[in-house]
Amino acid sequence: MIVCHCMNIADHEIRGAVDWMRAADPDTIITPRKVYRALGKSADCGGCLPLFLDTMRRCDSLAVTGGGVPGQSVPLFGTAKRKAP
Repeated sequence: MIVCHCMNIADHEIRGAVDWMRAADPDTIITPRKVYRALGKSADCGGCLPLFLDTMRRCDSLAVTGGGVPGQSVPLFGTAKRKAP
């Protein structure tokens, strides 16, 4: 499925980039910009961002595990709930 029509990026390309980055560095924070750069592209209009993020979130390898040890995933782009003061 095409996720970004401006840059012609498919969902399988996003998943592949996330998997590749996680294999290269288990502790890195993977952002949409890093995925675009890994694909040799850059964001254009931003209309795809919700679907782009959803595709990234569905990747099992997106979560930072902390030194390769299975653990807690890091909230992605404003999805963390804030504690009341």
